[in-house]
Amino acid sequence: MAEILIHGSSLSTSLMDLLVADGIFPGHEPSYALCKTIYAFHPLGGKVVDQPIQIAMSQARKISIPDSPEERVRDAFERKWREINADTYIANTWRLAKIYGASAIVYGAEGVDTDKPIPPEKLAKADLYFNALDPLNTAGSLVLNQDPNAPDFQKPVLVTASGQKYHPSRTCVFFNEAPLYIEFTSSAFGYTGRSVYQRALYPLKSFVQTMVADDMIARKVGVIVAKMKPAGSIADRAMAVLQGVKRNVVKEAQTNNVINITPEEEIETLNLLNADGAITTARKNILENIAAAVPQPAKLLNSESYAEGFGEGSEDAKEVVRYIEHERKSVQPLYDFFDPIVMRLAWTPEFFGTIQATVPEYKNVSYEQAFYQWKNAFSAEWPSLIVEPESELVNVEKVKFEAIVGALEVLMPQADPANKARLVEWAANNLNESKHLFTNPLVLDYDDLANYEPPTPEPEPSEPRPHNI
Repeated sequence: MAEILIHGSSLSTSLMDLLVADGIFPGHEPSYALCKTIYAFHPLGGKVVDQPIQIAMSQARKISIPDSPEERVRDAFERKWREINADTYIANTWRLAKIYGASAIVYGAEGVDTDKPIPPEKLAKADLYFNALDPLNTAGSLVLNQDPNAPDFQKPVLVTASGQKYHPSRTCVFFNEAPLYIEFTSSAFGYTGRSVYQRALYPLKSFVQTMVADDMIARKVGVIVAKMKPAGSIADRAMAVLQGVKRNVVKEAQTNNVINITPEEEIETLNLLNADGAITTARKNILENIAAAVPQPAKLLNSESYAEGFGEGSEDAKEVVRYIEHERKSVQPLYDFFDPIVMRLAWTPEFFGTIQATVPEYKNVSYEQAFYQWKNAFSAEWPSLIVEPESELVNVEKVKFEAIVGALEVLMPQADPANKARLVEWAANNLNESKHLFTNPLVLDYDDLANYEPPTPEPEPSEPRPHNI
């Protein structure tokens, strides 16, 4: 008779032990270790955390610094931003907060105690380093005060890493969601935010069960069922061998082979149609439950293609865009932490010296005055995820160009030479931002333009009057 073997699924031991355990039920809170295991091993653990971060940070912020030599000042800022890997540290801090519910970013300098502040004007000369810390690194310093009458009620005041204190000016604490009064978060070891896995823990466990079912179906989908006529009521050893030979023939048969069976015999595969429908429905419902618990649009977890792309602005795409825009707003404190640091690292006195040497209007301006002028004018905006097609962008810039020309036609005849130069400079700066209409920038000497006096036209010679005869 045929041999029957049942093989079990061989997933990660830690994942199986934690997520296929009967002790996990709806409302169960994940611990620090469980959150780490889910992120490291669960197929959706990384996707739930990382995908929103990757989409949100897939576009660089648009930096503008009016009332400055904008292109040079902006380039210096962006170059230093890339040099210190600010995006990487922001993403790591954001990721840790999503996994555990709380995280912190700190910076230090060689030879400077971590509990001492570093004067901003000395940042450029310091050898800075940045560290993203999770709740285990912060050693319980993010527990938060639960006294509703205290000034630091549910506010992070002090950050320590392995018992070493950091000055508040050198830290930024980031929570995933706001803390609740006397609601202790096990994964973060304090009364802080909560992990994205907290509400989704039970459906995450259920998803592992669908993986086990998929593994079982994959093992059984190729099973051949051979309905063979028995040898008789009493089968001797020779007939048993003959039956084995017939099974081997069926087993080894492949395309272009011919095998012979009796009319009473039949060969078919296992019918798994009912299992396919059940597992597909269950998986879809589980993914929607996880998306609702995180929460994030189900499309991000289902990996379904959009009926229309971001450019067309379908309803599914608009939902994702609204979600990502909210995520970008929530992470703004981390950018506010890095922006002043990068400004000090990029706009140094040496850099300002190059500006003074080439831009006459800054010759009598002090470094501190120029720095704070640029800092106060600094603005950074996220571009829209809904990217317009190239033809639409050209039309927008065409309308902008016509508006600039119209403004010049109205203002230029009434302006003195100095203001005419400023008007031309304003128009040139706006035109240089139009990368779709003009690929090369317009460069003019505005000092010469302000001092330029057009030549006085000579009067046309009058025609001689005819003499009367």
